[in-house]
Amino acid sequence: MNMTHSNPYAAADVYVIDGCRTPQLKLAGPPGPFRASDLAVGAARQLLLDMPFPAHALDEVIFGCVSSGPDEANIARVIALRLGCGDKVHAMTVQRNCASGMQALDCAVGRIASGQADLILAGGTEAMSHHPVMLNEAMVAWLAQWNRSHSLKQRIRVLGRLKPAHLRPVIALLRGLTDPVVGLSMGQTAEQLAEDFSISREAMDRYALRSHQRLASAIEENHLGEIVPLIDHKGNVYLQDDGLRSDTTMEKLAHLKPVFDRPFGKISAGNSAQVTDGAACLILASARAVEKHDLPVLGQLRDCQWAGLEPARMGLGPVHAMAPIMNRQQLDSADIDYWEINEAFAAQVLACLRTWQDDDFCHSALQRSQAFQPIPEKRLNVDGGGISLGHPVGASGARIVLHLLKILERENARLGMASLCIGGGQGGAMLVERKPS
Repeated sequence: MNMTHSNPYAAADVYVIDGCRTPQLKLAGPPGPFRASDLAVGAARQLLLDMPFPAHALDEVIFGCVSSGPDEANIARVIALRLGCGDKVHAMTVQRNCASGMQALDCAVGRIASGQADLILAGGTEAMSHHPVMLNEAMVAWLAQWNRSHSLKQRIRVLGRLKPAHLRPVIALLRGLTDPVVGLSMGQTAEQLAEDFSISREAMDRYALRSHQRLASAIEENHLGEIVPLIDHKGNVYLQDDGLRSDTTMEKLAHLKPVFDRPFGKISAGNSAQVTDGAACLILASARAVEKHDLPVLGQLRDCQWAGLEPARMGLGPVHAMAPIMNRQQLDSADIDYWEINEAFAAQVLACLRTWQDDDFCHSALQRSQAFQPIPEKRLNVDGGGISLGHPVGASGARIVLHLLKILERENARLGMASLCIGGGQGGAMLVERKPS
C-alpha cells in the first residue's frame, strides 16, 4: 500500500474520540453469563452515554466477531438495534480471525476518509465460551435417514445403525483454532516458531510471568480505566479481568505440562493466551464531526497494514505487517513510544522480537537492507497482554488499539504501534498517534 491519495489514512484525518471495553472473563467450563452481543452492548452503552450526541447520530456500526452464533447473525446490526441507534443506522460485521476488531477499525477509517460517514462505532466482540458444540457429519447423515423414515419398521432399521461414534461432538472452538490447510493448531504453529528460533521453555515462562506481573501492577495503579462493569441477569457484577494469576511463579509455570506437542513440547497453558469472553469498542469521527459536536480527541489512526505469510508460522504476522508501515512512514523502533503485540503465545512474541532485529530475516523476508532497532522491553505490552488477561479473538484487535491510545495519553507520548498475528497466516498492524500536551 503506497502513501497516495488512494490510501484513506493519507487522504483524511480520522479521529478516535474515546473507547470502552468490558472485563475479559476466562472460560471456566460452562458457557459464560454473556453472549457476544451482550458484551458489545455493555461496552458501547456506557461509551455512548458519555457522548454529547445521541446513538441515532451515528452513521454506521461496524463490529468484528469470529463466531457470533445462529441467534446473532450480522451481530453488528443486533448490537446497533439493542443500543437504540434506530432503524436507519446500518451495520456491518467483519471477520479476520484474531484481528477482526482491528479490521472493523480499518473499515471505519475507509468509510470516514471517503466522506461516506462522519461518526462510526467500531470494535470487536467474542464470547468464546459460547462457541457451539456441533454434531459430527456421521450423526447429521443418520438424522437425515431418520427424518426420511416414515414407518415404524424403517425407523427400527435406522435406529439399529446408530453407533457411539455418531454421538462424538465437534467442539467448534477447537476446530476454529486449527488451520484447515496445514492441519496445525495455533499452538502447534507456536511450537514451530519455538523450534525455528531455539526459544526455551524458561524464556517463554519468564515472559508469561512478566505479563501477569504487569497486569497486576496495572490493576493496582488503576491503569485500565477503559473497563466498564458488566452485570449479569443474576445481579452479579464483573469489574475487572479475571485471568490474572497474581501468585504465578516460575516454579508453578514450569510444572505445567505441554499442551500441543506432548510430551516434549514447550507451549503450556501458562505461556499461552487465555480463552476468554470480552468486547472493546471505539468511536471514530471525521474532522467535521469533531467540530460539529465539540468532541474531545483521544488520538488518530495514522496507518494500517495487512500481510500474508506461511500459515505454519502465522505467529510472525506482526513483523510482516509492522515493517511496511515503518518503511512507509520512515520510522525505526526508537521513534515508536509504545508497542502492543498481542500475546497469543509467549513463543510467538519472542520470535517476533528476534526476527525484528535479525539482518538476515529482515533482508530475506522484509526486503530491508538492515534490521530494525530492537523493540525495548519496557515499551512493549506495558500493562500485560493476552497471556494474563485473555484473547477474545474478535475483540483483541480493538482492545489493543484502544489501550495503546490510553497509554499514550497517560504517558504524554506521541506514537504507538499495535499488531496481531492472525490464524491462517496473516498479520495486522496499526499506527496510532496522539498530540502530546
